Amino acid sequence: MIKKITLITLILLILAYILYSVFIINPRVENVICNDFHINIIDTLERQAIKSKDIALILKKERLTPLGKLMKEIDTKKIERKILENESIKSVSCYKTTSGKIKIDVYQKIPILRIISNEGDFYIDEEGREMPSVGSYACFVPVATGYVKKDFAKKQLYNFALFLKKNKFWSAQIEQIYVHPNQDIEISPRIGNHQIMIGKIENVEGKLEKLKLFYEKGLSEVGWNNYSLINLKYKDQVVCTKRTEIIDNLSQ
Repeated sequence: MIKKITLITLILLILAYILYSVFIINPRVENVICNDFHINIIDTLERQAIKSKDIALILKKERLTPLGKLMKEIDTKKIERKILENESIKSVSCYKTTSGKIKIDVYQKIPILRIISNEGDFYIDEEGREMPSVGSYACFVPVATGYVKKDFAKKQLYNFALFLKKNKFWSAQIEQIYVHPNQDIEISPRIGNHQIMIGKIENVEGKLEKLKLFYEKGLSEVGWNNYSLINLKYKDQVVCTKRTEIIDNLSQ
């Protein structure tokens, strides 16, 4: 019985506070002049596609800077919509505080692949959306070059980049992807002076698993620089081209 009374009392106190906030505090806040605003860019340690000063410039240009305005005159939704026009931004939350401040939390898109082709220079983010490569920031993700169509980039290459992002071994190994006119994939590893011919991107995870076994059992013994090309196009085979142009067919 005591627990029930305590629970009911707690619920009533919460409801009273909500009503007090809505009818007493909020009207007071709306008549307060904004004395400060803070822009918080989320995940700046991992990437920084945009800076706080860039957001401040957007607001200044559009005359949306909240400083000196009555809180009731500040349209937080309009501020959010304007900031979201920047293609590097995933989402925005703009809100008022009871102390007369405006806070803006900006969530950036997370790039996982860069495309450089005759169709443009842009990034693909973790949700498969295009984002610009303009600006002074550098993002260390695999770069795809060659005959890259946007549709191919946003589907097949996007799925490949997702796999790389989740796989610690291959995300550390692969730095460049070249797309041939027939959409065969060739990759450049960070370690070793050789190229890797993947062929068609279908079953790329299985092909890379086969290559990893070859790295562990083959290259570790014969040396990383003994071959100029490692070809994974053929089923159940790793075909290697020696620098002397002699072909070793290493069946798995």
